Amino acid sequence: MLKKPRLFTPGPTPLLPQAQLAMASYGAHHRTADFRALFTRVLVDLKEFIGTQNDVLVLTASGTGFMEAAVSNLTSPGDKVLVLTAGKFGERWLSLTKAFRCQVETVTAPYGETFSLDTIRAKLTPDIRCVYLQATESSTGARHDLQAIAKLVRALPETLLVVDAITGLGTTHLDVDAWGIDIIIGGSQKALMIPPGLAYGAVSERAWQRMETTTSPRYYFDLRRERKSAAKAETAYTPATSMFAALAAALDYVRQMGDGNLAAGRKALIENAELCAAMTRAGVQALGLKLFAPASPAAALTAVAAPPEADSTEICKRFRDQFGAVVANGQAEMKGQLFRIAHIGYYDYLDTVGVLAALEQVIAEVTGKSMEFGGAVRAAQEVYARTTSTNPI
Repeated sequence: MLKKPRLFTPGPTPLLPQAQLAMASYGAHHRTADFRALFTRVLVDLKEFIGTQNDVLVLTASGTGFMEAAVSNLTSPGDKVLVLTAGKFGERWLSLTKAFRCQVETVTAPYGETFSLDTIRAKLTPDIRCVYLQATESSTGARHDLQAIAKLVRALPETLLVVDAITGLGTTHLDVDAWGIDIIIGGSQKALMIPPGLAYGAVSERAWQRMETTTSPRYYFDLRRERKSAAKAETAYTPATSMFAALAAALDYVRQMGDGNLAAGRKALIENAELCAAMTRAGVQALGLKLFAPASPAAALTAVAAPPEADSTEICKRFRDQFGAVVANGQAEMKGQLFRIAHIGYYDYLDTVGVLAALEQVIAEVTGKSMEFGGAVRAAQEVYARTTSTNPI
């Protein structure tokens, strides 16, 4: 059969056609009035997409670049910080804070689970300078209770809260300013449906004040330098200009989802992810498969434990070889144990139904068990009908 290449990974995600066209056709120099106008529009729209009044910056880097900036700009060697880690991206915060010679305290949770608020409360002492965590842990498919955690952190007036929301923005309702998030980080290749290459983030006034006293080394990721350049509608260094054009097109698309209102479009984008995720979870469970993060599942992706008879590496291989579809394997020691199906960005009902139909075929083959096809698809359709119909079945 014909096999159309399809991404079902939580980053990179499928590309928005309008953004591809904008990216391919843009060639302005970055020190021109044309680019300054584009750059200014992107920063204004990103503030509304994030939902913040804080300054927003865009770096030509992967999301990890902004994560590094959130450590190097906010800490000095020897500062005590708290890292909340429950997966591979939480562990990245651990590596980054250690690289900048912070004194690192941790709160951990098993892969697929989230944190005990009591444990966090016990670890939060006034000498903690920063708390670092994810909104969603995309290596395990878990979503953390960011609002509750932020409330604990805000009880300490000198402690800053930094959130990797690279897969959280556009899939989860986040009230950045009301919750008191000091830096929140996003990435271009996630909900905004363009290629990897841009990292963006909102920075609070408290965070800017902290940067005036910290001493960790920084150069390319000096956020103060970027802020000064942004005030002149420029970037400090050469930006990925065509990616900015793609980002502007993607933000326009989100605005169209809200009938001309970008905040409403963001809400619609999140609700789309939530619905696709709920459909997928129902379909997966109808096949007798187990969710890897059942207690706190993310909307950005669904992590599924491999059945006892199979290895998730073989499941991922069959998706690719038979259907041209790429689903994500588990990372590092989780490889072979789970696979991950994304709902972040440019996914819809038909994508969701299609990947579940393919999953039925794949599971039947890797387990060698007879299957009554259609069960996963039917379960997903029932979720869709209950969610969207005025006369739920």
